[in-house]
Amino acid sequence: MDDTDRRLIGLLRDNARASIASLAKSLGVSRGTVQNRIDRLLAQGILQGFTVRAKPDAGPPSIRAIMMLAVEGERSDHILKVLRGYPEVRVVHTTNGRWDMVIELATESLEGFDRALHRIRQIAGVSASETSLLLSSYYL
Repeated sequence: MDDTDRRLIGLLRDNARASIASLAKSLGVSRGTVQNRIDRLLAQGILQGFTVRAKPDAGPPSIRAIMMLAVEGERSDHILKVLRGYPEVRVVHTTNGRWDMVIELATESLEGFDRALHRIRQIAGVSASETSLLLSSYYL
């Protein structure tokens, strides 16, 4: 990957729907060069797709939270496998420091949120947790 590839990825992060022509103009290269680079980056798995970034409040109302977990011993793989089956779990981050995992959760109600917390805390290998509701988000 060279500087042009990195700049192209940056432009696509800002606007994945940008036309090949506008990307080429911004990069100062031909449209064919941009298309070839995108095709190569996709084939190499560097680009894994294109997505839509919606405002957090664009969908149905939801209760959002961050849950930190401490994991007993070598139970991380087991916990990740169980969490994959929970629709309330949006993202799981593994970390170092006090907490082993940080989970992003979203539910449609406080009752659903309470049920999700209870189920996660009951997973074998979870030794401690701490949860904070997300009140506001700022995407920079």
